[in-house]
Amino acid sequence: MDFRRAGLEEYGFEGFVGISYLKENGCGDIPKEMGVYVVIRESSDNVCFLEESIGGHFKGKNPTVSISELEDNWIDGAYVINIGKAGGTDIKATLFSRINQYIKFGKGKNIGHRGGRYIWQLKDSDELLIAWKPLDDEEPEDVESELINDFRKQYGERPFANLQK
Repeated sequence: MDFRRAGLEEYGFEGFVGISYLKENGCGDIPKEMGVYVVIRESSDNVCFLEESIGGHFKGKNPTVSISELEDNWIDGAYVINIGKAGGTDIKATLFSRINQYIKFGKGKNIGHRGGRYIWQLKDSDELLIAWKPLDDEEPEDVESELINDFRKQYGERPFANLQK
C-alpha cells in the first residue's frame, strides 16, 4: 500500500478535504455509510506541537499529553498520521457521523471521540486533510487493521495518532 495521495486514491479513498473547511462548513458532503478514513499532513515543514490540546474535554478529561509523548509518536516523512473506521455489522456509525464527531472534538466540544486526539496538539491541525473510503462488503474494523498493519510494515510503527493496534 502506498500511503501517499496517489496510492490512497488508487485504493479508493476520496474527499481529501481540509479540516479547516470541515470546521467552517460542516461535514454534509461526507457519505452516510460505513467505511474507513485517514488524516493526512501534506506539509513537509517541521512539526510543531501545542502545549495544550484544542480538543474537547469529554467527561471532563483533558486530552493534552506531554510534548515528549507527541515527539516519541511522531513519524518523520509519514503522509498519513491517523487511520480510523466508521460503522460495521453491529455498529451504526457512518463516515459522516464519525468524522463529524472528530471535527467537533477538534473544535473543543465535549464529544466522545478521543481516538486520534494527538491531532489536536499539532499547531497546523487546521491544515490537515481527511479522506475516506466507503465500504459495502468489507468490515471497517478489518480494513482499518489491514491499513494499520501495512503502515507498520512500511514505517515500523503505527500512525502518529493511532493509539491502539
